Amino acid sequence: MKYSFYILICFVCFGCTSKVTNEDLKHLNGYWEIEKVAFPDGETKTYTVNPNIDYIEWDGTKGFRKKMQPKFDGSYTTSNDAEPFTIIQTKGAFEFYYKNEMSEWKEQILSVSKEQFSVINQDTLTYTYKRFHPIEIHK
Repeated sequence: MKYSFYILICFVCFGCTSKVTNEDLKHLNGYWEIEKVAFPDGETKTYTVNPNIDYIEWDGTKGFRKKMQPKFDGSYTTSNDAEPFTIIQTKGAFEFYYKNEMSEWKEQILSVSKEQFSVINQDTLTYTYKRFHPIEIHK
């Protein structure tokens, strides 16, 4: 009975994890705001207001990510600096690979849907993003 319980727990934990597919990656295109960060010690920081959002554009082989500041009129301000990336599948997982003159790093993509995605970086920080929906002010 004891072993049945452990087998059931393993099945629930590992059977419910969603695997990211190549088809899921198309959902990365667009505007995203950070929702929360999970730290290795189990603490979580939730973001309720974000002055900056990320714009991601990916064409299936390469892409870029840039910081944007939404304005109340529906437009955005940006510095036009963009972090180029590629997405590579390794060991059954997809990873963002970033490289610039100063450094290079990677983030493993944990999940992707139309409204949310999450990644874990080399410092084992897990970032969860939600789709950015601008505030509409009716005149």
